[in-house]
Amino acid sequence: MTAMSVGLTLIGLLIAGLLAWIGLTLSRRKAAESAVQSSVSATNAQLEAAHIAAGAKSAAELVRRQAEEEAAVLRTRAEAAEQRAEEIRRAAEDRASEVRRDAEQRAAELRREAEAEAQSIRDDLREQRLEMERREHRLTEREERLDEQHRGIEERQLELTAQLGELDQRKAEIRNLEDERRRILEGVANLTTEQAKAELVASIEAEAKRHAHTIVRDIERQALDEGEVKARKIITGAVQRLASEQTSESVVSVVHLPSDDMKGRIIGREGRNIRSFEQTTGVNLIIDDTPEAVLLSCFDPVRRETARLTLDSLVLDGRIHPSRIEEIYERSKGEVAELCERAAEDAMAEVGITDLHPELVRTMGLLRYRTSYGQNVLKHLVESAHIAGMMASELGLDPKLCKRGAFLHDIGKALTHESEGSHAIVGAELARKYGEPDDVVHCIEAHHNEVEVRTVEAVLTQAADAVSGGRPGARRESLEAYVQRLERLEEIAMHHDGVEKVFAMQAGREIRVMVLPDAVDDIAAQVMARDIAKQVEEELTYPGQIRVTVVRESRATEVAK
Repeated sequence: MTAMSVGLTLIGLLIAGLLAWIGLTLSRRKAAESAVQSSVSATNAQLEAAHIAAGAKSAAELVRRQAEEEAAVLRTRAEAAEQRAEEIRRAAEDRASEVRRDAEQRAAELRREAEAEAQSIRDDLREQRLEMERREHRLTEREERLDEQHRGIEERQLELTAQLGELDQRKAEIRNLEDERRRILEGVANLTTEQAKAELVASIEAEAKRHAHTIVRDIERQALDEGEVKARKIITGAVQRLASEQTSESVVSVVHLPSDDMKGRIIGREGRNIRSFEQTTGVNLIIDDTPEAVLLSCFDPVRRETARLTLDSLVLDGRIHPSRIEEIYERSKGEVAELCERAAEDAMAEVGITDLHPELVRTMGLLRYRTSYGQNVLKHLVESAHIAGMMASELGLDPKLCKRGAFLHDIGKALTHESEGSHAIVGAELARKYGEPDDVVHCIEAHHNEVEVRTVEAVLTQAADAVSGGRPGARRESLEAYVQRLERLEEIAMHHDGVEKVFAMQAGREIRVMVLPDAVDDIAAQVMARDIAKQVEEELTYPGQIRVTVVRESRATEVAK
């Protein structure tokens, strides 16, 4: 509508302008011709005016038609423009509506994602807070434990400080006593400590030099005169001349019974006889389905032989009860001691030694029932003595001295349970105690190189020991390892205070400890059993389990006269 109004206005302005131009032209012509044609008639003027008016009217009509055509075109364009504008508006509205929906949908999705992420963050924060609370709780508990340990350590430090103070005080007292003893000795000897040390060192040095020179001279002369070939010949000849039987040692003895009814009497009412027998002898009594026989099992052959003699006497007598078992056991111990002493005397007679101290004879007899890797120790000593004597004769040495050293070199094995230290050192101390010569003592203590070898007799003792133990079939490793483990079990238990007797039973699966009732009460017995079991776990390697039984028994005995 605006474009049409503008077109009509333009057309009106054109027509008005055209009429004004026509009127101006007429006025000018009239003014110019007023002087010349004043006499023209009104008709010509009207004709011209009509002709001009017709021309103006035709021109005005033409202009009007053109103006109407242009207005129609403009109106058509305006309507088309309005339709296009309406379509653009509707399209814009549709696009805006679609964009708004997409934006709203995207905003909703973003809001949901943000809410989910916020919820996840809140859950993570909650878990972290719970974990922090748990950690704080654990840290609190740990701090409390550390505080308790710290207090315990401080208390222990105070105790150790007090003990160190006491030790320092005792060390000072010991130093004072040593100083006083030194002053007393210096006053008695009329020598200062330095002078006494100097004289002693000089004497020992001179003796050592003389002895070392003698040994070096003898070894050089022997090496030059005989050499390795003769040494091999001597040892080979000694081995060939030696003929000795070899018996296999066992840890089980069989006792034959007159009938199977005797097994019930041995067991006794509710097993009291067999319990008393095992507790008294320290030997396992095995009663199985073997007809007319029972087994005695123990790693200690002396203890097993004593139990065998005891059971033989009980079966022969027929009276089997706890008091009778103890009586027969004491008598059997004396019989075994006599058998041991007789065996030692027979071995001495075989070797040709007749002047041993009685205590050495008794100790030597105990080796009748001792074994070393399955080899009987007493027979091993006899063999070693014969070998050493033959080699000494070949070398021109004193056969009696070499025999004596070789015969006594393992005597310490009879005292392994009673004295601490290796059997070589223990045996040497025992021989020195009962008056054996120094050369014999040196043969004993040096036969395993625990002491440096100084004499040819000691070397011969080592060679004889190696030949006797190294010949084929002489020794077995498994039995000795088994016996050593059982002996170690008894040693562990014997080291505790108040222990009277210890028996390793059931092939080492049980340790039976007899304690003094006056020295150990019931609570101490429980503690002792736990301590022994713990020490066995720490020191030994064994299959299965080992039961520790501590027996505390009180007896009252009186004699009616």
